[in-house]
Amino acid sequence: MQSLPKTLAEDVARNLVMVARLLDEDPEGAYGYSRVALRLASRVAAVREAAGFAAYANQKYGEALAEFRAAKRMTGNIDLWPVMADCERGLGRPEKALDMAGAPEVHKLDKAGQVEMRLVAAGARRDLGQLDAAIVTLQSPELAANSVQPWTARLRYAYADALLAAGRESEAREWFAKAVEADRDGSTDASDRLAELDGVEFVDAMAEDADDEVQAPASSEASKDEDEDKDEDTDDDQDDKD
Repeated sequence: MQSLPKTLAEDVARNLVMVARLLDEDPEGAYGYSRVALRLASRVAAVREAAGFAAYANQKYGEALAEFRAAKRMTGNIDLWPVMADCERGLGRPEKALDMAGAPEVHKLDKAGQVEMRLVAAGARRDLGQLDAAIVTLQSPELAANSVQPWTARLRYAYADALLAAGRESEAREWFAKAVEADRDGSTDASDRLAELDGVEFVDAMAEDADDEVQAPASSEASKDEDEDKDEDTDDDQDDKD
């Protein structure tokens, strides 16, 4: 953003900071800030990329793809290739995503990008109902590696989920367990999926407390009604004596 006047650059930067801050917890809010940044500086690659991720988080895949393509044209950077392919999936074009997975651009990606591309390709295979092909796509040195990398939990999770979809439950359980071991920041719900396979049911204590609170007034009302009935009976008895 060095080409922008100082005041404008500061305004754009503030909006981009809010996009990054809200993207996970408030995608709609992030999208709103991205649109402001886009109006202010549509010729800045970082703005187009941020707008793409904000649109992607809100499942506006056509819009996201257009922004990612614009950012790629401006910088020549290939890092957005996997998320662009996933946008094609979101638009109902898994075949296009698979074409991108086999393109020369994939070889220019770093290891993290190649793993991401593998995840997208496996997802596209599943979109097409090709479960066995999805499983094979995920079988890689990165999946079998003992060392834990930033992508390990998601890769193991995707593999376990594909196995489960194919009816291979015992293998799926094994890989969900491995995903739990690698998921140090809670990026997946592997522990919940593992518990589900093991038949473990979680009781929401907060919900039970809320139910008790709801029931308590009803009991009080019942007691009140009983007291009123007793009072009426007493009055009736008094009338009979009179």
